Parts: sequence; structure tokens; C-alpha cells
Amino acid sequence: MPIRYFFKHLLLPPGGLLLLLLAAWWLRRRAPRLSALCFFVGLGGLWLMSLPVMVQWAAQALEREPAIPEAQWASLHEQAQAIVVLGAGRERADPAWQTDQPGHIALERLRYAARLAKATKLPILASGGLHYGQPPSEAALAAEALQRDFATPIRWQEERSRTTWENAVHSAAMLKAEGIERIVLVTSAAHMPRSRWCFEQNGMTVIAAPVGFLGVPNGRPLGGWMPEAKAVWQSGQLLNEAVGMLVYPLVYEGETAESAGSR
Repeated sequence: MPIRYFFKHLLLPPGGLLLLLLAAWWLRRRAPRLSALCFFVGLGGLWLMSLPVMVQWAAQALEREPAIPEAQWASLHEQAQAIVVLGAGRERADPAWQTDQPGHIALERLRYAARLAKATKLPILASGGLHYGQPPSEAALAAEALQRDFATPIRWQEERSRTTWENAVHSAAMLKAEGIERIVLVTSAAHMPRSRWCFEQNGMTVIAAPVGFLGVPNGRPLGGWMPEAKAVWQSGQLLNEAVGMLVYPLVYEGETAESAGSR
């Protein structure tokens, strides 16, 4: 299991906030003022993460690409040569299915990609590698779900990637080998800015097709100011995207599949 997994989940909220609460308890006698600061920051951060209204506001700041109106779907084939749909995790060994299945966010993306494919007649590439090294790949699960559940065939499976950057590197290499450089990119709305940047860095022309918007009216009682467990998870996803958008240009600027292969 990659070490980045531990750093990501320990340092990013809610893991980092829980560490602050642990530090507050450990420092309660050694440094009471610092302990109090850690406590209020940790508890306050968890409270803010639990508010649907905070999810809505944060998502609005991240979801920069508009949705494609359905009336424009059919004309996308004039601008693009293929649809690329990115994986989003998987559920392990559900007894109802007796095999791994795409996660619910992945299914949301796949459903949208299937609709676009039927409207445009464009071929689909599913991108997603192994889950911590264990088969089947996310791309293989996507291919099965598209075929069996959405009656949509898939042309390519990119099964090597473990990150959004690798999604772009390996998918672009596969598509360019067939003369394809213009794509409709399907992923979650908050994930789209980082995904688009990665694919464009690897020489692809991208038409963004975001789905799964969180920056919409939350529809909760009291305007979303009551804590909710689901909001904590959604806030964590949005924070991951915010950090990724800051870190990726620092790490991958100018890095492409061609430059990596030349070293």
C-alpha cells in the first residue's frame, strides 16, 4: 500500500483534525494554552466539515466547469473523437454481487458516460487501475457495468493508473496511438478542474462533461446549518480536490508521458 495513502488520510481532514484533538489531550497539562488552541481548531474544523451549507459553498468554489445541456449532447461528436470516463474507487466483495463493483461515484460517472455515448456514438475509454494492487481494475469493472447495466460497449480499458495524473498519462498514450487527441472527459464536477489540467498537460483537447455537482442548493432543514454525517465525507472529498489543485502544478508541471519516458 503506497505511503502516500497514510500521509493523505492522516494529514487531510478529518484525520488531521482528529490528530489535533489527540494533541490537545496530550498537551492539556504540559501546555494548556496550546492544548486549548488544538482543541478548538480540531473541534471547530470537524463541526464546519459536518455542515451541508459548507459543502455547498466549498463545491461552488471548485466546480468551475458548467454542465453540458442535453440539447448539445448529440453535436459533441463534431468536436471530439472519444469519451474518457475516470474511475472512482470500487466496493469490495459485496455478497449481493459476489464480486467487486464500481463505487457509487464511479457508477454516477458511468451512467452519464453511457448517456453521452448513446447520444454521440463516440467510443468510450474507461480509465482506472488496480485497487492497491489487487485485480480486477477499475477500468475492467467499468467495462462490465457499462455493458451489462447500461447496454453500452467500451473500446479501451486503461488499467495502469493509480492517480488522476496517471489517468491522463496512460489514457493519452493509448488514444494518441490511434490518432485521437480530442476527447469528452467525464468525471465529478469538483474533480474536473484537476482532471482537465492533467489531460491538457498531456496534449489532449478536452471538452469537460462534469457530473455529480455538490454546489447546488442543499435542500436541508435550516438551510444546511445542522450537522450531517454525509457532509463530513463530502467535505473530505472537496478538501482533497483543493489540495490536489495546489499540489499537482508544483509536482507535474511540464511532466508528460514523453518526458517521463525519455529519462
